[in-house]
Amino acid sequence: MTTGNALASGYFHSYSVVGLLAVVGVLFVAVAFGAGRLLRPVVPTPEKLLTYECGVDPVGEGWAHTQVRYYVYAFLYVIFAVDSIFLFPWATVFADPRYGATTLVEMFVFLGFLAVGLLYAYKKGVLSWT
Repeated sequence: MTTGNALASGYFHSYSVVGLLAVVGVLFVAVAFGAGRLLRPVVPTPEKLLTYECGVDPVGEGWAHTQVRYYVYAFLYVIFAVDSIFLFPWATVFADPRYGATTLVEMFVFLGFLAVGLLYAYKKGVLSWT
């Protein structure tokens, strides 16, 4: 019976340390925000209440309809990120004589998919410098 109690107390002791650290972290943040609120100067002026954007005075409405075409850039990023993720492990497996031919074929299939993605980006005009 005593080993079970000792095991349970050790189990709960490790969770109590985590809980204590969480409480200390929350208290640290709360004290920092409270001190900031107490120590900061509060002097509202009309200039401070204006909307600020890049040093330019706001003109017109705050709503502007724009076309967002960043999905193509995200697509290119995914292509190159996946390429770099798969090239390093492939290089280590390719060195093994048992898997050399298989990994070479798999890599050419993978590079084919990358070529299709780059061709798509080229057709969309993303690769042209404007």
